[in-house]
This record gives sequence, structure tokens and C-alpha cells, in this order.
Amino acid sequence: MSNLIEELENKASEPDFWNDQEGSQATLKHLKVLKTKLGKFQSLESSLEEIQLMIMLGNEDNDESMPAQVGEALEKFNENFEMLRLETLLTGEYDANNAVLTIHPGAGGTESQDWGSMLFRMYIRWGEDHGFDVKVVDYLDGDEAGLKSAVIEFNGDNAYGFLKSEHGVHRLVRISPFDAAGRRHTSFASVEVMPEIDDTIEIDIRPEDLEVGTYRSSGAGGQKVNKTDSAVRITHKPTGITVSCQTERSQLQNKENAMRMLRSKLFELKQRENVERVEDLKGVQMEIAWGSQIRSYVFCPYTLVKDHRTSYEETVVEKVMDGHIDGFINAYLAAEFNKNK
Repeated sequence: MSNLIEELENKASEPDFWNDQEGSQATLKHLKVLKTKLGKFQSLESSLEEIQLMIMLGNEDNDESMPAQVGEALEKFNENFEMLRLETLLTGEYDANNAVLTIHPGAGGTESQDWGSMLFRMYIRWGEDHGFDVKVVDYLDGDEAGLKSAVIEFNGDNAYGFLKSEHGVHRLVRISPFDAAGRRHTSFASVEVMPEIDDTIEIDIRPEDLEVGTYRSSGAGGQKVNKTDSAVRITHKPTGITVSCQTERSQLQNKENAMRMLRSKLFELKQRENVERVEDLKGVQMEIAWGSQIRSYVFCPYTLVKDHRTSYEETVVEKVMDGHIDGFINAYLAAEFNKNK
């Protein structure tokens, strides 16, 4: 990897490097990703050397507190090692990009809308636990509880690479708190994950093709959105794609965020001309209903979360709903990596 970094640095120092603007940006982006990975690897090496030194000194001094300290250090080392191992499985063209995640409840009214809000909380917690800059771009309240739709941005290295495993229909089975008879209900919600597309990729968006409207933010406030009069909704008339943003207090900033989302959606649409790239980008679209789910979350009559693509399972549902979904992400990335070898 060091040799490749040196080769790219030499290329970037050549006089005609910026003649190809798009190629130059791609090279610098690749260089940044490689340097980040190398830095993490070198940090792991240093941590391992420190642990070995701790063990050696503890043995020499017969320090009874050392095993506990070593155990703590090893646990942290294993967490960082596992995260770096996961990153080596990220081979998609857009894996290093930021991610835009959208949640849409399926049919089922309040029960499905509440399920959407449970997924919203799960992804927010996962993102915060992993150090991503998590930003709620749009949030539309449900009729009685939950949400009708939500858009979340995850900003940070490899956000899309990790979250692309979540794209698809998620199924919930539980005793509904909204059913006075205490019956078991099945609910569905769709999760769409797209990479954020930067300015180096040209997307032709003509001003006359856009319908731009403003409205008052309708989110629940607090950790979700600021309630302002500057929310923006943009419709791309030729395709019918609609995006909205109500996070910022500034109408201009909301419009910029909405335009970035529109660029990503139009880019995905453009890539349908190339099947292989579409599969890498977004996966297969399915109806938000029975038989199309990628994962089931069962609260009753037993507790189990199962991914139907990889057969990976977790029995502690509460832990998963608190954002501990790395096992599912790991299993998906490993399966995709082995499939493409």
C-alpha cells in the first residue's frame, strides 16, 4: 500500500496533473482513502506493541492489576481490528462516499409508521456510535405516532460502504401497542441507501426542469429538525423525483442539501443504463410487502432478528434496535466480497 501511495503522490506532483479535472479529483480521493487505511493499520500495529509491552512489564513486576488492563486494551484493539477488517471488504466504486438513507413505512397506518421511527432510532444510534456526523435532512411525522418518511445523512469515511447492506424492506413482527385486543401484527418499512455524489460527476440539471417550493418544517423538533419557515421541496419535472430538506434555518442551505440529494437520485437513474454499476450502487428494488423483506425483526412469540440474504441471526432484539447491527453489515459485506471474487 505504501508503494501505491507513493506512486499516486508522484502522479499528483506532475505539472499536467490538473489537465484532467475529473481524473485528478478521483486520484486525490483515492489517495486520501489509502492514507486513511494505512494510518489505521499503523495505529493497530502501535496498539499491539503497547499491549505486548504491558504483558512483559506485568510479568516482570508480578502486577496483579495488569491482566485487567491488558484485557481492556485487547477489547479495544479487537474492536478497531474488526472495523479495519470490514473496511477491506469495501470494494465498490462509491463505498468511501457519504450516505443518504431514506425510510418509508409500508401499508399499515400507525403500526408501520411506528416501525419506521424504530428503524430511524436504530440507524441514528449506529451512526453516532461509529463516529459519523449524523444529520436528519427531512422528517415527516406520522398521523398518530412514528413517521411517514425520514431522510438521514451519514457523513464520514465509508458511510455508504457500510450502510448499503441496509437497502431493502425490513419486516417487524410484534404485539402491537396500538391494538387494544393485544393481537400480533406484521409491519413493513422500506430503507433506501444512496451514496452522496460530489461535484466531480456531471449531472445535467436544468433550472427550468425544477419546481421549487417552500413550507413550514413539520418535524418533531429536538434531535430531529428545527421548526422553521424555510423548508424546501424540489421536484424534478421530467422524472417526477421529489426531494425535501427542512434541517437548516436558512432556506438557501436547505435548497443546497435538497439539490445534493436530487443529484444522487438522478445519478442512480442515469446508471440504470449499466446493470453492473446499478447493482453496486443501489441493489434491487422491491415492493414494501410480504415476501420481499431482506430482514425480519421478531419480538413475539420469540425474539430473533434474521437477515434472509446471509442467514445471519441475533437473538437479542433490543440490542439490535439500539444500533448494534455490525454483525449484519459484516455478514453482508463478506458474502458480497466472496460472491464477486
